[in-house]
Amino acid sequence: MRDDPVVLALVARATEGDQRAWDDIVERYAPLVYAICSRYRLASHDIEDVGQTVWLLLVEHLAKLREPAALPGWLATTTARECLRVVRAASRSDRRSAARDDSVQFVDDTAIDEEILMAERNASLRALFAELPAHCQQLLSMLISDPPYSYARIHETLGIPIGSIGPQRARCLNRLRQSDAFVALDEGEIPAKIGGGKPDG
Repeated sequence: MRDDPVVLALVARATEGDQRAWDDIVERYAPLVYAICSRYRLASHDIEDVGQTVWLLLVEHLAKLREPAALPGWLATTTARECLRVVRAASRSDRRSAARDDSVQFVDDTAIDEEILMAERNASLRALFAELPAHCQQLLSMLISDPPYSYARIHETLGIPIGSIGPQRARCLNRLRQSDAFVALDEGEIPAKIGGGKPDG
């Protein structure tokens, strides 16, 4: 794992009892935990149970991490182990689910690595986004919502002339690209729908 200074700082602060740092760790990596649980096709209540267990285990083990930068990998491995425990317990209590157990008990390590990388990229993008001026955050948030806001709705909400929305979007994206932290990310990570598009009603 690369020595991400943000992760190193969060782990150090959380180990010292900084609640804000702990909250930031949970916010940063909760999507990773959820994504791995989803690969095991757990029910929503099982996903909640696994998540709670993982965070409790992290409280116990955070100070013992030999390499703080390895936190994402530790979370992924622990989550996968807990998911397997849940799946196997279900198959023992209901033999009819044995086929389900066989189909999910081995989630490919490559898939786990992909989830870790995705979590790191998403966390970096969120941090970059938070550094943008408020008007850029508002505009880009409306453009990447699902479904995205129409140019007419953006005009009504933010008061931006329809003809200026595209140029303002471009300026906001350029601010992202000019950030020192952005060079570690591929431009392709910016959602396509905010990188282009046509005015609509």
